[in-house]
Amino acid sequence: MFKILRPIFHIINAVAILALIAIHFIIKESTYQTSLYYYTFPLPAIIIIVLVLSIFLSKSFRKYNLFIAGIFLIIWLSRSFKIHFPDAIDETDVEVVFWNATHYREFEDVFEEDGSIPDVVVLVEYHGDYLEEARTNYSKYHFYESSAEEMGIFSKEPIQVIQVMPSKYGSTVINFKTHDLNFYAVDVSASIDVPRSWELEFVDETITQTKNTVVLGDFNVPYESKFLDPIKENFNHAFTEKGNGFRETWFWNIPFLSLDHIWASKDLEILRAKKIGTWKSDHAIVSTIIRAKL
Repeated sequence: MFKILRPIFHIINAVAILALIAIHFIIKESTYQTSLYYYTFPLPAIIIIVLVLSIFLSKSFRKYNLFIAGIFLIIWLSRSFKIHFPDAIDETDVEVVFWNATHYREFEDVFEEDGSIPDVVVLVEYHGDYLEEARTNYSKYHFYESSAEEMGIFSKEPIQVIQVMPSKYGSTVINFKTHDLNFYAVDVSASIDVPRSWELEFVDETITQTKNTVVLGDFNVPYESKFLDPIKENFNHAFTEKGNGFRETWFWNIPFLSLDHIWASKDLEILRAKKIGTWKSDHAIVSTIIRAKL
């Protein structure tokens, strides 16, 4: 029976692979609908699908699937896996950390996972249930909470909030200053009913400073998305420049999609970047150390 059905499996396999190639490499985010497929089937998912399909093929056809999966693996590794040597750090350099706290985690969870107290921390999906306790335990530092937007900010130096900018569809950008740097904290709506193009256009409109500036947050699009091209014109991606390992930050320590990003304006020097895997959230923590260029 299985042998009789194999020709059908071969056809299904060929159609599925061609469709996945078209979605990821050709069609991409050309329409709202295709963008949903593009985000659903990143290269790691395509590799897994191709390998699973090979189980149902004859040996003569299976080798082609293994070859295709190998090609996709090489492309993925060349895109996402980074190796860099860290630069020397001075006391005046600034460590910046971002994390999607998934409603349950606090600043102290970041301190524990990072192994130190960073200079600046931004949390999204943050409820601030233990904010007063954190203020007591770290009384010499500074905190800000925007409860309506579920975002929190920590800094070793005073925080000056310039503007809180929510979109009509659930995204938020907070512009603030600290450590003599300008920051844009971003949380892009994850709703499948809201096109990412709308929300990333909103983000682009809010970023009016492109010097001495850090942009960080959960953008809910991968690094390869065309909707991040405007940011790439004026900012460098911290992990791409100085990170080690896989760039993807979601989900649950599986390198599936790179949704969480820290960007530094091109007049700033990125010294180090890292991704901290944790089971406390489905998103990894992202961190970078930056320096103002002389």
